[in-house]
Amino acid sequence: MADSSSTALNISLPVALKRFVEAQSARGGYTSSSEYIRELIREARRKSARSSELETLLLAGAESGPCIEADDAYWSAKEKGLMSRWRDLEE
Repeated sequence: MADSSSTALNISLPVALKRFVEAQSARGGYTSSSEYIRELIREARRKSARSSELETLLLAGAESGPCIEADDAYWSAKEKGLMSRWRDLEE
């Protein structure tokens, strides 16, 4: 369940960044610069979670056993096996 309470965070921006945020807020249909900034933070959190998940999957793959070479012969054998199973399903 999301925490619905809010608190303020004041930040200082150079004029150019403030103008950029205001322009992006208007262009993106946000009701305020704060809404735009909140969405940026939410997206950063989602991206961080995806990166953590990807890192976990990559580590699991690296620790899953010896590597195999996925060369043309490997993919040809895979395709042949899949085609054979597909034909069996059609019968």
